[in-house]
Amino acid sequence: MRLNPERDIVEQLALKLLVSARTAPKARGQDDLVLGLVTEKDELERIAQEMEKIAERGEAFKFFKRDADNLRNSEALVLISLDFKRPVGVNCGACGFNCESILKQERVSMDYEGPLCAMRLIDLGIAIGSAVSQAKDNCLDNRVMYTIGVAVKRLGLMPGQVIIGIPLSVKGKNIFFDRRF
Repeated sequence: MRLNPERDIVEQLALKLLVSARTAPKARGQDDLVLGLVTEKDELERIAQEMEKIAERGEAFKFFKRDADNLRNSEALVLISLDFKRPVGVNCGACGFNCESILKQERVSMDYEGPLCAMRLIDLGIAIGSAVSQAKDNCLDNRVMYTIGVAVKRLGLMPGQVIIGIPLSVKGKNIFFDRRF
């Protein structure tokens, strides 16, 4: 008999999240997303430690420490990034530029990089929504975290100007629910 074997399937369920993100609708059918999965505890710890370093920026960033603790207590981490290479080509203006000039703009690099095509960012949001919907359908506790993406970007673990982390947990109580600073 195996006791409490439910955590053994988290990686397989996480892959379903990635499939949902990949197949989510995208503007003009063009895909600029990069997807990743972290299940090794030492990799999760490395990201959590980087989040704690970011928390040292000051009072306004202390939530990075809280989120690092959540990551440490997770079974898996899904990562979704926008690796912007080209605008959609509709000249919507939402980025503040036209599609020809956005690529000529000076890149600003902070937690994220910009400017970015707004349509590509919408694609990222739809992919994230598809992934967390899949998590909900499979009873995986999760949370969409900007903080994890910032740490992953600083560590250079995956390409992209914007990276979002979705930690996954299978516990008797949702670890992402009663979070405190």
